[in-house]
Amino acid sequence: MAEAATLIEYLKNKRRDRTLSEEKMKSSMSLRKKKKKVSTPKSDPELWKTTERALTENLNEDLLDAFQKIRSFSLNLGDQRVYASGKAIMFSKKTCFFFVRPKKSFLEVVIFLRTKTKFKEFKSVQAVSKTKFAHTFKLFHSDQVEGELTKAIEQSYLLSV
Repeated sequence: MAEAATLIEYLKNKRRDRTLSEEKMKSSMSLRKKKKKVSTPKSDPELWKTTERALTENLNEDLLDAFQKIRSFSLNLGDQRVYASGKAIMFSKKTCFFFVRPKKSFLEVVIFLRTKTKFKEFKSVQAVSKTKFAHTFKLFHSDQVEGELTKAIEQSYLLSV
């Protein structure tokens, strides 16, 4: 009788050990599936190669001069951050108030304002949120960096957070 009780106890322990090892195997397999390598900015150097210089290096002299005028005008407005992001050069305080997207034959300037303005130079005006409108301007030469464009940039800077 004592032998039968020990045999039953032995079989119970063996069955419990087998189920525990099966559960461990299942959990380790699910962990292996979850541990797929994800590309992060630190591991993918291609994401960090965009610089202001890289975006403007293929511009002709007139467009480069126009970009320098816009950049210096914006920096004279006050404290802000200028950085390259994807295909654009962003100008921001806490949030972006305008950006410049260099193209082959022009600079696309997008200014964020709280109201729609009807300047004739703006190619389009689109609502991007409940309180912001994106005003798109095509800049072909440095003489256009005067008047309405600079007024809109200044207004955007003053109203941005």
